[in-house]
Amino acid sequence: MFTGIIKAVGQIAQLTPRGSDLRLRIATGKLDLSDAQPGDSIAVNGVCLTAVELGTAFFCADVSNESLSRTTLGNAQAGTAVNLELALTPTSRLGGHIVSGHVDGIGTLTAIEPDGHSYRVIVQAPSNLARYIAEKGSITLDGISLTVNQVQGASFSVNIVPHTWQETNLATLQPGCEINLEVDLIARYLERLLLGERAADVNATTLDLAFLQRTGFAEHE
Repeated sequence: MFTGIIKAVGQIAQLTPRGSDLRLRIATGKLDLSDAQPGDSIAVNGVCLTAVELGTAFFCADVSNESLSRTTLGNAQAGTAVNLELALTPTSRLGGHIVSGHVDGIGTLTAIEPDGHSYRVIVQAPSNLARYIAEKGSITLDGISLTVNQVQGASFSVNIVPHTWQETNLATLQPGCEINLEVDLIARYLERLLLGERAADVNATTLDLAFLQRTGFAEHE
């Protein structure tokens, strides 16, 4: 588990194909690896990876075909800046929100607009994730815990304060870039819970208005 508070911006130093998988070597910048061990989880742009080799300023991790197909790591290149966070410990401050490191989908950064000393970043999410994104709810962009300011369909905006802008990879991105999205963990489980016994039905993958009306969560028209 993670908090979404980025500890360092690293860089992809090397990519080594391993069949359908990939081994990444990540230069970790100022990330403190002094108490890290092989087998520990490290979030790379919001993707939970397992360190298989550690040095004083780097680690290596294997990325499965599943992760390559569902995250921006599938298009990673040497030199790409990446957000890094070590896994949460019982004594850590939960400064962001509970982040699993399991990316739900890839969004597209559509605009970056100055907003006082901050920046307003607008992202287009995949349509299947729109129902999980709520105004003033939590969202994770490339591993960064952020608050949703406004929602319009599957498009939403977040505000990036100067510290976050300087201490993450956001300053390196441009409109049109793809970005990893993880929706609020509670929203994912709540949808599944509301399905009740229907969760065992392979055809009952989402909630619809008729179901919500039958169960009292929505009014009949």
